[in-house]
Amino acid sequence: MPFDAPADALTGMPAARFGLYLHFPYCLAKCPYCDFAVAVARQVPEERYAHAVLKELDARLAAEPSLATKTLDSLFLGGGTPSLWHPRYVAQVLDGIAARLRLAPHVEVSLEANPERADAERFTGYRAAGVNRLSLGVQSFQPETLKALGRAHDAAMVDEAVRAARAAGFPAVAMDFIYGVHGQTVAQVEADARRAVALAPEHLSTYALTVERDVLAEDTPLSKRLKRGELELPPDDTVVDMARVVREVYGAAGLHRYEVSNHARPGYSSRHNTLYWTGGEYLALGVGATGMLLSPQPHRYVNLRSAERYLVAVEAGRLPEEGREALTPEELFAERLAMGLRLVSGVDWEAVCARYGQPVEPRRAEVARLVEHGFATLRDGRLALTEKGADVHSAVCARLI
Repeated sequence: MPFDAPADALTGMPAARFGLYLHFPYCLAKCPYCDFAVAVARQVPEERYAHAVLKELDARLAAEPSLATKTLDSLFLGGGTPSLWHPRYVAQVLDGIAARLRLAPHVEVSLEANPERADAERFTGYRAAGVNRLSLGVQSFQPETLKALGRAHDAAMVDEAVRAARAAGFPAVAMDFIYGVHGQTVAQVEADARRAVALAPEHLSTYALTVERDVLAEDTPLSKRLKRGELELPPDDTVVDMARVVREVYGAAGLHRYEVSNHARPGYSSRHNTLYWTGGEYLALGVGATGMLLSPQPHRYVNLRSAERYLVAVEAGRLPEEGREALTPEELFAERLAMGLRLVSGVDWEAVCARYGQPVEPRRAEVARLVEHGFATLRDGRLALTEKGADVHSAVCARLI
């Protein structure tokens, strides 16, 4: 049964309003394109980490007691590889969160899992712990693409993971895919899409491979090889064709696009991810996790990216933060408008301007131009990007911000 969430007033999209993201950083190997906070470990300190994240939650509640008065609509265990965490510790953490925070009656609880860590007993344990949405990191069914992405599973493991998830009784099974990979063809992307819908998931996320080229960003093995000219990503026109094929195959199978890169069956959109796109608040726990809270003043914080430094800080009773920044009305406006325009339902752009004290009139002519040239539609005050506009989302946002 899908989680029932209120609709955000500016986008009309069902979304959690207060969520919690818990980052599990441990992996058996690091994918060449990954720039997340991960720690490669053969021996994962499962129990120690479970105690640490609950101790961090205690410290955050002590620093901001009003958090305990909010109702938690969504919980997301991401990584890293959360499916390395034994179900007993996942249950311990979820029970600990429930004892400290108020949970909505039908809280959405998601957990990311790798197909190669998909046994029936483990999945049954997660379901018993309270997880009601399982997200499988598939990325592709093609051996060549999986090898290029450094993934350890194969297509047969994906099939088995979905069977195990269904046997465990998860109400929602989601899968993630990547396109625009070096060496990948449009035909392979279409084959991935067709095989994905044949498994009848409730949700599919399919993202174009992006490689951070900012000199301040953490280099990944893939970005280094691209800089050396050893690899070349598909040209932009090909990537656009890949995105089009994905939309067509998913749509024909009843998975409707509700966000630039996300499709779902009716009632099964990700309420937690939609929280980000609609400007909700989210508490974050764990190594490298980023949270955004609106009180006492709007701010964003990011935790230490080193697993050992994080554990030492928390166990010493300190908030394990790498940094914290106050968010200005201008920054909140830019983020709210850009994220709202990722949604197919669009955003009430004038209401966003009013909420953050930004002038409407200087932007009205640009909105009209976007509509005139087929990049957006405007109905009942809600500005929504067309498929043509979604393909150049960043450029459209730059013109409005």
